[in-house]
Amino acid sequence: MPIPLDDQVCFSLYATSMAINRTYKPMLDAMGITYPQYLVLNVLGEADGATVGAIAQRLFLESSTVTPPIKRLEQAGLVVRQRSAADERQVQVRLTDAGRALLKECDCLGQTLASRSGMTAEDLDGLNKRVKDLRAKLVD
Repeated sequence: MPIPLDDQVCFSLYATSMAINRTYKPMLDAMGITYPQYLVLNVLGEADGATVGAIAQRLFLESSTVTPPIKRLEQAGLVVRQRSAADERQVQVRLTDAGRALLKECDCLGQTLASRSGMTAEDLDGLNKRVKDLRAKLVD
């Protein structure tokens, strides 16, 4: 007999991810971006000027998957894309001033998660570490 869904770690992680996305959605809608676009902005906040391939790798996705949200961010004036001078096959993505300002505005998402979860920052950090440890063991 299969393990009940509520007893499966994969389902708990999936359902929690969906709940977080539903929590973030009204705020992201008000900012005019989607969750995938939010993730791209965060990657660029860590490494502005990253290539499309590096952004995809950081998000554990294929380059073809991150290209549409990057193009929409560019159309919104939040990022610019340009061919690398060193290697024309690579496209670098940079935040614009508007993109940096919006990324700063996105701080409310983490604050809302902490508030709505009722968890302390230490508890959330501990949970995040355990989930990242699990992911690392699964991808090795």
